Amino acid sequence: MPDSYAAFSTGLTTPIVKGFAIVPNDTTDLPEVTRQIRVTGSGGAIAVVWPGGEQTIEPVSAGEPLDWRIVRVLATGTTATGLRGYV
Repeated sequence: MPDSYAAFSTGLTTPIVKGFAIVPNDTTDLPEVTRQIRVTGSGGAIAVVWPGGEQTIEPVSAGEPLDWRIVRVLATGTTATGLRGYV
């Protein structure tokens, strides 16, 4: 199938090009730094590691799209379910 936009570079203002399931893990980084994550299950809290290494626990709602660039979702402190990452 032709892709009219294959030659264009991706960026923070271009459409998302890939999604993946996020499995919270206290020691393993995500396959890529995200540009957005989405809560497709239940809301709660997400414990994240930001690109600079800071760790925070953030409240989230079900269905909420989050324009966050994160490198890891920690299992410890994460109660939200059905997390997906997008780049």
